[in-house]
Amino acid sequence: MSTAILTGPPVPGSSLDADLRALGFHVEVASGPHETSGLLAAVPAGQRVAVVDPRFVGHLHALRLALTDPRFPAAAAPGALTAQPEARPALARALAADPDGTPAGAAPDAPYGVVDNLPDTLAAALDADGVAVHRPALGTLVAAVPEDAEARHQARAGVAAVDEEAVRLRSAVKAHDGFFTTFFISPYSRYIARWCARRGLTPNQVTTASLLTALIAAGCAATGERGGYVAAGVLLLVSFVLDCTDGQLARYALKYSTMGAWLDATFDRAKEYAFYAGLALGAAGNGDDVWALALGAMVLMTCRHVVDFSFNEANAESTGAAAKTSLALSSRLDGVGWTVWARRMIILPIGERWAMIAVLTAVTTPRIVFWALIVGCAFGACYTTAGRVLRSLTRKTPRTDRAARALADLADSGPLAELQARLLRGRAGAVAPVVVAALGAVLMLAGALVLPFGDARLIAVAVVYAMAAGLTVSRPLKGALDWLVPPLFRAAEYGTVLVLAAKADSAQALPAAFGLVAAVAYHHYDTVYRIRGGTGAPPAWLVRTVGGHEGRTLVVAVLAALLANRGNDFTSALTALAVAVGLVVLVESIRFWVSSGAPAVHDEGETA
Repeated sequence: MSTAILTGPPVPGSSLDADLRALGFHVEVASGPHETSGLLAAVPAGQRVAVVDPRFVGHLHALRLALTDPRFPAAAAPGALTAQPEARPALARALAADPDGTPAGAAPDAPYGVVDNLPDTLAAALDADGVAVHRPALGTLVAAVPEDAEARHQARAGVAAVDEEAVRLRSAVKAHDGFFTTFFISPYSRYIARWCARRGLTPNQVTTASLLTALIAAGCAATGERGGYVAAGVLLLVSFVLDCTDGQLARYALKYSTMGAWLDATFDRAKEYAFYAGLALGAAGNGDDVWALALGAMVLMTCRHVVDFSFNEANAESTGAAAKTSLALSSRLDGVGWTVWARRMIILPIGERWAMIAVLTAVTTPRIVFWALIVGCAFGACYTTAGRVLRSLTRKTPRTDRAARALADLADSGPLAELQARLLRGRAGAVAPVVVAALGAVLMLAGALVLPFGDARLIAVAVVYAMAAGLTVSRPLKGALDWLVPPLFRAAEYGTVLVLAAKADSAQALPAAFGLVAAVAYHHYDTVYRIRGGTGAPPAWLVRTVGGHEGRTLVVAVLAALLANRGNDFTSALTALAVAVGLVVLVESIRFWVSSGAPAVHDEGETA
């Protein structure tokens, strides 16, 4: 249990003690500021501790936002401060400013009130000590430390004037959602989230329910019957409602967790790609082979997400005039109301995308669904990528070492590229890394497309691609367009698997390739969310074990050359490779995300 320390005797008539207990705190009361340090020392080192001014007046949700959010090592609101175990040493140092534990400026036996608002003083001390103190945006919520009776009366009047529950419901909805989610889902899903919170349901349980619903939808689509397609469309929308609800429940109740971060980061893709497989199975039952379209849609979607992730990581630390200049056009467009929704809709975010898939599944055929998905996503990807390229070309701020490291991690270079990079380090030449990556990716895809299936020359092309991959990462990825390197490598690897499977003389090669790309894509999404959580890329042994993008591409090329004329052996080899990669990355991913070292974050992910 967490502990809250009131820095003085409670104000008569105050509900502060009961409010803190309602938030799950064990409450201790100091007779004055000189006792606070001793009470803090008595709290077990592994517990969260809060320091609260007994004069505090405000909404319960303001305290909840300031004191219970698990994502931050320290957080504060006026009159209230919390520190998780990692920030406890800094808090102890702030309280131990004098030998007797009294903060600087207070007499050892001074009555309460000499130190004005001790939590705010401690928050400033933590800031000065290098601890990032989160201060939540309270909006219309009240959090104040009134100095006298009149100020207290005004603060209480402010509390009474605000509908706290309405504010809490509004804040449960993610900012900047898409049109469909904002106007067709969130108006009622937030109430579902509140219903779940009042019954003790967790976001992870809702996330799991969303996944199960989507898997049932995929099963319905796999029947190939019109009734199954209609049920699949309806269930996919239900799954999306639950998908919105889990995040809203997390924000409503501040129930963020490491496991929740992992589930939220992976289940959206698992649901969508499972539905693609269900549609392909249903179409195959009716004699229409759309596995190539299903795999193409998955490749396009994953590459598009990698573009988003790479650009965001490359520019995560952009500040100052250069960053403001690059966003000037976007800001002007957002000033015109209709352009906000138009720009969000044309990129086909998950809400619009799933709505389109659900409706088309119910009334058309899987082939039409996939073509609409590919065309719509391709347009959205071209629109966003073109804008980002233009912004990058006008960028004047140099890329940071952290951004270059993140891009190198996202590149997913295996042992072949690492060896090449070590040999070329310091002698890479003047060609920009993104140019080398683009030439390598184009060569690999062209070889897969032009050369006959089974042609041994493709092995040589894959070797050259691996050399280009090593040359690309032999120096820091700090160029203006180097954020394009990871998506170029994804397109080369996934595209090669798709083309070779489509050329293979086996009806099951494409489903096997679908499984392989899904397993590798999971590894790449897992890498993204580890980086976003601040823990860096997966361990080097994992990347080396699964070969890196260049190693896997070479292996697939070798398998195609050796097994081209051996019936279904190429399909069996792709299946075995998919199972091996999937098992290794999944086991390590689960081990990491349930471990104590995983980041306690709730990433907002793709715009809904």
